Amino acid sequence: MIKILVDSSSDLTKEEAEEKGYLFVPIGISLEGKEYEDGVDLTKDEFYDLLVNGETFPKTSQPSPQVFLDLFEQAKKDGDEIVAILLSSALSGTYQSAVLARQMADYEGIHLIDSLTATGVIRVLADYAKGLADQGRSAAEVAALTEVFRSRVHVIAMMDTLEFLQKGGRIGKAAAMLGELARLKPLITLTEEGGVGVIGKTIGKNKAMSAMLKWLDERRLDEEFPRYSVFTSGTENCGQFEEKLAKHGITTVGRLQLGAAIGTHIGPGAFGIVYVEKA
Repeated sequence: MIKILVDSSSDLTKEEAEEKGYLFVPIGISLEGKEYEDGVDLTKDEFYDLLVNGETFPKTSQPSPQVFLDLFEQAKKDGDEIVAILLSSALSGTYQSAVLARQMADYEGIHLIDSLTATGVIRVLADYAKGLADQGRSAAEVAALTEVFRSRVHVIAMMDTLEFLQKGGRIGKAAAMLGELARLKPLITLTEEGGVGVIGKTIGKNKAMSAMLKWLDERRLDEEFPRYSVFTSGTENCGQFEEKLAKHGITTVGRLQLGAAIGTHIGPGAFGIVYVEKA
């Protein structure tokens, strides 16, 4: 049997992953002097409340190799194979932990994919992989085809504030203050190398939405795959964007809330869309 494994950067909760039949590995969150498991004992709304109102900036930590090893050894014992789709290695050491665990398990039935991405993109990749497995493909085929498909799935989002990039040390305090005064709204995506890249800067939310619609117009969207709107906290911005998408003839099948892996850095009020391009 082929089992799909995701980590919590997929923005699936443990319960949601299990409902889909996926194995689930949480990323650690250190916040306000406490340790949490993302998607297990800290809800996304609770996380954003602590992010905004807490006194300390959260830190995320990769799962230990032992967490993966336990799952890999169980699969080896049961004769199952695993296709793991994991948070970008450019953003976390999660993938490397899994690589070490695979070496320790010494089992060829473990297939690891560095997603080079995060959030709802991983959800789309996992659902695609499961569909291949359900068709009777081998685990090696599922992994190989999912890696090819990976280059077609993307996310674009608008950041509503620069405060949390500054708190996380990604930009300086002066740059953050100037950006806030100018109502600067960076547009971001995940690059081919798996990092967060700025693809544009606009003044104000409405111009940001227009810029994202233009970005989507310039891509060949594949209607065979679902699109999801995404947001961090507060649904007002996301709701307005969904209305503009609908008027523009772009439909979404659901709304996904981003978790700690990305939300720590882009902060509340962010919104965007996960989409698939034609081959």
